[in-house]
Amino acid sequence: MNEEEEWLHEIETLIRAFANAKANRVYLEHYRKSKLAMLKSQAESEDPVKYKTDASRETYARMHPEYLDLLKGFQKATEDEEKHRWNLKQREWKFEQYRTQQANQRAERSRYGA
Repeated sequence: MNEEEEWLHEIETLIRAFANAKANRVYLEHYRKSKLAMLKSQAESEDPVKYKTDASRETYARMHPEYLDLLKGFQKATEDEEKHRWNLKQREWKFEQYRTQQANQRAERSRYGA
């Protein structure tokens, strides 16, 4: 495998990692909404008198330990996504720099007839 193929292989690996991290973050983002609805329904089932208003059910759901744990997972997923996105960008920039250096070397060799 030559040097350019190694670079491209690294970029492909980083693309997969980024795609996986993004998929995880998007899933948690949507699941968060579902979890909120499930917990609101749970509040109403537990005590229909205490949680008769939407605001009281919303408060119950947003303070629930399961929801707070989900938010921590969402935070971590967002962090992972950004880390992978910037790793990928950095590798792309370095690859472009490498390609520019290679083009400059070819141009210089052709000027000297090498």
